[in-house]
Amino acid sequence: MRDRDRTRRLARIPGLARIPGLARIPGLTRIPGLTRVRALVRRIDAATPPDRDRAVDGLRAVAILGVVLGHWLVTALVADTGTLRAASPLRYQPELTPVSWVFQTLALFFLVGGQMGAKSYGCAQARGIGYRQWLRARMVRLFRPVAAVLTVWAVAAGVMLGSGVSLLTLHTLLKLVLSPLWFLLVYAALTAATPLVARLHPLWPLAVVLHVDLVRFGFGGPDWLGWVNLAAGWLVPYCLGAVWGQGRLRGRMAGWVLLIGGTVVTAGLVLVGGYPAAMVGVPGAPVSNLNPPTLAAVTFGLAQCGAALLLRGPLRRALARPVLWAAVALVNLSAMTVFLWHQTAMMAVSETVLGMAGPLPGLHTVPDGPGWVLARLLWLPVFAGALLVCRAAFHTYETGRPRRSGGRGGGLADGRVVRRGGRGAGEGWPPRGARQAEERSV
Repeated sequence: MRDRDRTRRLARIPGLARIPGLARIPGLTRIPGLTRVRALVRRIDAATPPDRDRAVDGLRAVAILGVVLGHWLVTALVADTGTLRAASPLRYQPELTPVSWVFQTLALFFLVGGQMGAKSYGCAQARGIGYRQWLRARMVRLFRPVAAVLTVWAVAAGVMLGSGVSLLTLHTLLKLVLSPLWFLLVYAALTAATPLVARLHPLWPLAVVLHVDLVRFGFGGPDWLGWVNLAAGWLVPYCLGAVWGQGRLRGRMAGWVLLIGGTVVTAGLVLVGGYPAAMVGVPGAPVSNLNPPTLAAVTFGLAQCGAALLLRGPLRRALARPVLWAAVALVNLSAMTVFLWHQTAMMAVSETVLGMAGPLPGLHTVPDGPGWVLARLLWLPVFAGALLVCRAAFHTYETGRPRRSGGRGGGLADGRVVRRGGRGAGEGWPPRGARQAEERSV
C-alpha cells in the first residue's frame, strides 16, 4: 500500500514519467509516460540496422552539443543603456580558455560529414543514382530548415525596428543568428565537391593552410588572404572523413598519430608561434583562430579527429544500450533544428527576462568574474527549455513530409521512423532488412 501511494504521488510530478532511467524503480512502470518512452526506445533500437555504425552518430551528437554549449557559455548579451551588445567571458577571464578546447567541435562536424558524404555517394552510385539527384536530395535536407530561420527573423527584425529597438541591439541579435550560417555554406560546398574530395589526400589542403598562414603572418601578407583557409581549413577534416568513409582508416595507429601530432603541433604554434590559445573568436583580440581558420585551429581539429577515431570502439559498445542509443538518435534527428535555433533560444530568454525583471547576473551582466560563470550555468537549463520549444515548433522543416509505411504495423519508409498511419519521427535509417542505401546526414 505504501509503495502504491508513493507511485501515485510521483506520477503527479510533471515530466517525471518521461525520464527513461526511472523505469527501473519498482512501481513506476505503471506510469503511462514511462511506457510510451520505453516503447519509443525499443522501436528506435529495433529500427536500426545491425550494420549501422552508431559511433558515427554518437560523434555527431557530441559535435552538436559541443557547439550549443560552447555558444551558450562564451556568448554574453550585456544590457547597456538600453541596448544589447555581445561580449565574451574569454576576454575578461583568460583562465577560461580551456573551455574553448572542449566545446569547439566543428572539426568533428566536418569529419563525420566527410565520412557520411563519401559513403552516401558511393551507395548512390551503386544504386544507379546520378550526381545531380544525390546532391539535390542532400541540399534540400540541408537548406529547408534555413528558410524557416530566415523567414522568422526577417519578420522579427521588422517588428523590432517598428517597436523602437535600437540598431545596435538589432545588429547584435542578427549577427548571432546569422553568423553560424557560414558553416552551412562551407559544408554545402564541400558536400557538392564530395566526388572530387574523395580522391584528395588531406595533406594537400593542410599544405594550403600552412602556406597561407606563412604568407599572412610570416611575411606580412594581406589579411584577406586568410579567408582562403575558410575552405581549405575545413577541407582537411572533411577529406579525412572521406578517407574514413572509404574504409581506409581501420586501425588505431592513424588515430594516435593524429591525436599526438595534432596536440604537439598546436601547442608549439600557441607557445612558440604566437597563435591565440583560445580556439574560438574573442572580441577585441587581434587574431582569431576561427574567423578565418588558422593553422592552429586546423591542427587542433586534427587532434580532435584522432581522439574521435580512437573512441569509435568504446562509443559503439556504449551505444549498444538502447536508452543511450535512443538519446543519440533523437539528437541526430534534430541536428539542424538544434544548430539553427540554439542562439535564438538564448536570445529569446535574455530579451524576455530583461523586459520582465530587468538585467540579471549571468544573463545581462558583463562576464568579468566567477560569479557570472556560476550564474550562467544556472541559466543553461532555461536555454535548453526554450530550445525544446523551438524544436517543437520548427522540427517539421528538418524532417520534411514523411511517407507512409507500406508494410503492416509500424515500419520504416523513406529513411524515417514512422508509426502506423502516423508522422515520421525523423530521418536516419533505411528500410528494415535492407542495406544502408544512403546515409541520412545534414
